[in-house]
Amino acid sequence: MAETSDARGSGSRLVLEKGPGKAGSLPRRLLRALALLVGAAFVGGLLLVAVAYLRYSKDLPDIPQVEAYRPPIVSELWTSDGLLAGEFYDERRKVIPYERIPKKLIQAFIAAEDERFFDHSGFDPLGMTRAAFKTYFQRKRVQGGSTLTQQTAKAILVSNELAKVTDDLVLTEARARVTARKLEPEAEAEALRLEALKVHAELRREAHARATEKKLRRKIKELFLAFRLEEEMTKEEILYLYLNNVYLGHHSYGVESGAENYFRKSVDALTLGEMTFLAGLPQAPTANSPWARPARAKERRSYVLRRMLEAGMISEKERAEADAENPKVYPVEDQFRDFSPFFSEQVRRSLVSRYGNERMLKDGLQVYAAMDSERQRAAQVAMLDGLIAVDKRQGYTGTLGRLTAAEVKPFDEKLVKALGQEKLTAGSYYVGRVEKLDSAKEMATIAIGNERAYLSILGMRWARPVNPDAYYPSSLINHVSQALSEGDVIVVKVVERKALLEEDADPRYVKLLPAEGTLVTLEQSPQLQGALISVDPSRGYVVAMVGGYDFDASEFNRAYQACRQPGSSFKPVIYSAAIERLHWQPNQVLVDAPIVFDDPRNMLRWKPENFGSDFKGDVLLRTALINSMNVPAVKTLSAVGVGNAMEWARKLGITTPINPDLSMALGGSCVQPAELVGVFATIDRGGTRFRPTFLRKVSDRFGRTLEDHSAFDDPFASFEERLAAGFERLVDKPERVMTPETAFITKYLLRDVVRNGTGTPAKKLGKPAGGKTGTTNDSFDTWFIGFTQDLVAGVWLGYDRYERPLGKYETGGRASLPIWTQYMSLALGEREQPEFTPEGANISWVRVDSVTGLRANAETPSSLTMPFAAGFEPTDVAPEPGASDPDQFMFGVP
Repeated sequence: MAETSDARGSGSRLVLEKGPGKAGSLPRRLLRALALLVGAAFVGGLLLVAVAYLRYSKDLPDIPQVEAYRPPIVSELWTSDGLLAGEFYDERRKVIPYERIPKKLIQAFIAAEDERFFDHSGFDPLGMTRAAFKTYFQRKRVQGGSTLTQQTAKAILVSNELAKVTDDLVLTEARARVTARKLEPEAEAEALRLEALKVHAELRREAHARATEKKLRRKIKELFLAFRLEEEMTKEEILYLYLNNVYLGHHSYGVESGAENYFRKSVDALTLGEMTFLAGLPQAPTANSPWARPARAKERRSYVLRRMLEAGMISEKERAEADAENPKVYPVEDQFRDFSPFFSEQVRRSLVSRYGNERMLKDGLQVYAAMDSERQRAAQVAMLDGLIAVDKRQGYTGTLGRLTAAEVKPFDEKLVKALGQEKLTAGSYYVGRVEKLDSAKEMATIAIGNERAYLSILGMRWARPVNPDAYYPSSLINHVSQALSEGDVIVVKVVERKALLEEDADPRYVKLLPAEGTLVTLEQSPQLQGALISVDPSRGYVVAMVGGYDFDASEFNRAYQACRQPGSSFKPVIYSAAIERLHWQPNQVLVDAPIVFDDPRNMLRWKPENFGSDFKGDVLLRTALINSMNVPAVKTLSAVGVGNAMEWARKLGITTPINPDLSMALGGSCVQPAELVGVFATIDRGGTRFRPTFLRKVSDRFGRTLEDHSAFDDPFASFEERLAAGFERLVDKPERVMTPETAFITKYLLRDVVRNGTGTPAKKLGKPAGGKTGTTNDSFDTWFIGFTQDLVAGVWLGYDRYERPLGKYETGGRASLPIWTQYMSLALGEREQPEFTPEGANISWVRVDSVTGLRANAETPSSLTMPFAAGFEPTDVAPEPGASDPDQFMFGVP
């Protein structure tokens, strides 16, 4: 305060001056206001977080307990001899303990995804800021800012979201099953099942889209769940969850699955270079795939290795060596389709019926099939070879197309791209273009990309026009131009020179074969279908099964779903009924003579005929069966009674509809191949009913046995399993459906079918065998079902629809039996097969006259030793040569 004088007077006044406190009042007010705003914002933020937490945390899933962690894992199907045959899963995941995951692999994921993992509490603002800076300011690729904890939270949310559709999936499948039961034929039911699978997949896609949507609410949920994870779990436990959940592309969930799918190794066998390949995948599994995008994958691997080096996790030497690695990367293996698709699908159906689809896909079941891998391979090889051979005898169905001059170059370019660096190899099939025909040498030059091969007439003589009435050997073509023209697109198979010379090669064309160059044969995709099923009669195992030519083209399993007329292969059912019910023996005399049956109700008349349209007069039952004579079989059925025969067939295991008339004797009613094979297995077992099993054992993810059908003498079963099976066999006796005597006599008759009847080509097997051929009218179906002591197998061939028969000259013995012989030869190998003996049967062996069936005497010109049920041996002796008794051989009189 200062005193001043007023110029207008002598008085004085006080003047107030600004001090330092007053001078700073405005900034102070601004700071105070800013503090209030910050405080309000903080409180508002807290309130917002609280509201968000209340809103979004209500439906957060529970934090999984590590010791109770049960994510969906793959169920595996194993053969009886320990080979992986199939997998069932929604997510291909294999969970392994944290201790088994290599330290370097853990470090690689941390370096690539979250280098501050052990320093943050679930959310890393510094890492997110750095990622944003690199993305938006340094113009690098999009950088992820999520921590490993957040990514783990996301995986848990996705799994929870997918679990919500489980009820929908189960309901959809249940509806499909109910509807399918009402559908005929089976193929339509199969189509409905496939449609249900498509619905399943669509539901899962929608659920996955909801679970992975990039919206704010989803990110908020992930953040809150990440905080909770950090609160309730250790860092190692979070890593355990993350490394067993992370999606790595190639159908791989978790590092163990990734290691197996990409490198076909377990995770603890990976090199550093392979580990860093995997660690580079989570950010973009498809874009960085070492299979689909190898250059991009190596670039990403180099980044991971550099980050590991900067973090002190590896040395420069380790980085350089790993960066130089060039490991072999494999495509995804589809074991289900590659190994035994029809068998695996049958197992899948069985599992679903027992445990439900969801448990099969998610619960990590360990399924041990009754299948023998070597026999399954043998079945597939024999069926493929046989189908191709019989299909070629039907004729050439035509080329894949014909190219114009303008289309040739683009076509060749596509083939070059498809083949890549692959060289033409013997035994492989290729699509090619007929480039040039040489009529002088009867040869075509085939362009296969940049390669050239030669198709001689020797490799295509079968290619006549389709004609079921033509006799194959006399209708072979002699000129390449009869089937091909330049520009045709065809399927060929690369073969060795000797393959063209081993068959009945015409010398005229052998000398025209080129001395050098790649040789091919003309091929076509068979339209013919077939089924083969093989069982171990003593153990009950279904050891091999093929349900058709191509599972990808048609999943319809003809071994179990098709119902086809069996022709004469059904006759053992009729004759065994006569042996069991009427006590007929192999020497029973039957009259093979014309007969007419009238059906007044339907006003029909039926006159059965033999295959050769001739008649033999009086014949023995043995003769009638081994020569597959029709009229004696019908008369036998008439003697047994249609009703009794139907009851007998049901007792032996036939469940398909049976026509209640005499056509049953000739296989007029359809049967499933698997059921008819079961009948022959029952005979081979000595009359105890055969109950087939596909599944030897099923256990859950913890190794607990859910069911076990192991045989007591199964060499691949454990001691405990065999012991339990042996005890079960003592207390659970098999059901006997025919006497041991009936079973052995029928087996003896079928043995003679191979020794002297329609099944004689089976003697090529070189082991004691029995069986029966079957051929329906017009050769729409051909069969052979046969057995040795240790193995039973049945083969059916035909077209799916009764629109086109096989060739006029195709029979069970010509078409189906060679497939059976090839399979049995491969399946049995060097394993000895004993001659059939009447174990448990009270059998008497008697030498009888092969014409009259009476006891043979010293002068009998032709005799056979036959088995008889004790007490039913013939007592009368055949007359001396030249003597006769016309009343002695009446039909139906022993």
